[in-house]
Amino acid sequence: MNRRTWTSDLLREVGRQFDLRGEFLEGGPYGTGHINDTFAVTYDQAGTRVRYVHQRLNAHVFKEPAKLMENVERVCRHTALKVRETAPPDDISRRVLNLVPAVGGMPYWVDDAGDTWRTYFFIENAATHDVITSPDQAQEAARAFGHFQAMLAVLPAEGIHETVPDFHPPRKRFETLKRAAEADTRDRVARAGPEIEFAFSREPLAGILLDLHAAGEIPARITHNDTKLNNVMLDNRTGEGICVIDLDTVMPGLSLYDFGDMVRTATSPAAEDERDLSRVHARPEMFEALARGFLASAGNFLNKTERAHLVTAGKLLTFENGIRFLTDFLSGDVYFKTQRDAHNLDRCRTQFALLRSLEAQEAAFHKIVDSVRAPAAESA
Repeated sequence: MNRRTWTSDLLREVGRQFDLRGEFLEGGPYGTGHINDTFAVTYDQAGTRVRYVHQRLNAHVFKEPAKLMENVERVCRHTALKVRETAPPDDISRRVLNLVPAVGGMPYWVDDAGDTWRTYFFIENAATHDVITSPDQAQEAARAFGHFQAMLAVLPAEGIHETVPDFHPPRKRFETLKRAAEADTRDRVARAGPEIEFAFSREPLAGILLDLHAAGEIPARITHNDTKLNNVMLDNRTGEGICVIDLDTVMPGLSLYDFGDMVRTATSPAAEDERDLSRVHARPEMFEALARGFLASAGNFLNKTERAHLVTAGKLLTFENGIRFLTDFLSGDVYFKTQRDAHNLDRCRTQFALLRSLEAQEAAFHKIVDSVRAPAAESA
C-alpha cells in the first residue's frame, strides 16, 4: 500500500495509537529533516496545551525499523538514567528524548500502509539551528555530542544494531569511486579530471582510522554518526546544548567519525554547494570551539590515539563526503538530489577545497587540540 499524505485526520489517527491524553487541537509538519516525516501535534490536557512529536520512518533508508526502534528505546532508557544523576530534577525531561509508548506497549506503531510511527514528548523552550552562527554554538553542540558519547561509553554494544550498513566505510567509498571513474558510464570523467586526480592523490587518507581500529589502537564505541548542529537542541535562553536528537544512526562506530563530521559541517562559512571556492575555508576559531566542547565532555574516555587523530578525523570525513559527491556525479546523480547541472561536482569541489584548507592548517589545529586537551585515561 502507498503511504498516506498527511492530514489532521491522519495525525488524529496516529495519536490514538499512542498513550496520549486529552483532546487533539492541531498538528502539522515540523522541522527541516530530509529523511523521516516529522509532525508536531498539540493536545489540550485539562486546559494545558501539551505538544508531542510524531515521526514516520523512511522505509527506504531504514530497512529494519523494529531493530532501529530497539536501539532508540535502549539508548533513550540508558541516557535518561544517566541524566538523572546530574541534571536538576525539574529539567530532566528536556535533556533526553522520551518515547511515548504505543497503546499496546511497543515503542512504535505500524499503520495499514506498513509505515512505522513513533512519538516523542516535545522539548519546549529549545530549538535546533541549521546554520552555526558563532563559536559558542559550535562549542555547545560539540560538548553535547561528547556528553552523549560519554553517557553511552558504559552501555554494552551487544544488542545495538547496525541500522545503516557501512555508514562510514571510507575505503569502500574510495573503491566505489575508482569503479565509477573506470566505467565512466555517463561520459563525465573528462569534466572531473582535476577532482579525480585530487581524490586519487589522497587515497591513503581513506584507511588511516580503519587501520588503527584493526590494530586495536582505536576502539569501537556507540556513536551518533550524524553530528550536524541541527541534531542538538540548544536552550532558547542560555544557548546550552541540552539534548541530542535524531538517534536513528546510533550504532557501533568510531568516536572520531563523530568529531570529524562536526569539523566538516561547522568550520566552513560557505554552503555545501558554494561555487566561489575562495569562500571555502576552515575557520580556526570554529575548530577550536569544537575541540574545546568535545574534549570537555568526551576527553575523559578518549584514549591517546583517538585524541591524537582528531584533526585527521576532520580531514577524513571531509574527504569521504567529497568522494561520495564525485562518485554520484560520475554515476549520473543517482543518489543525491540535484538542482542544476554538475551540482554534485560543485559539492565535491567544495569538500575538496575545505580539505585543502584543513591540510594547510593541520599543524596549527594540532596545537589547538594540545592546548585544550582534557585529562584522559591512557587507554580505552
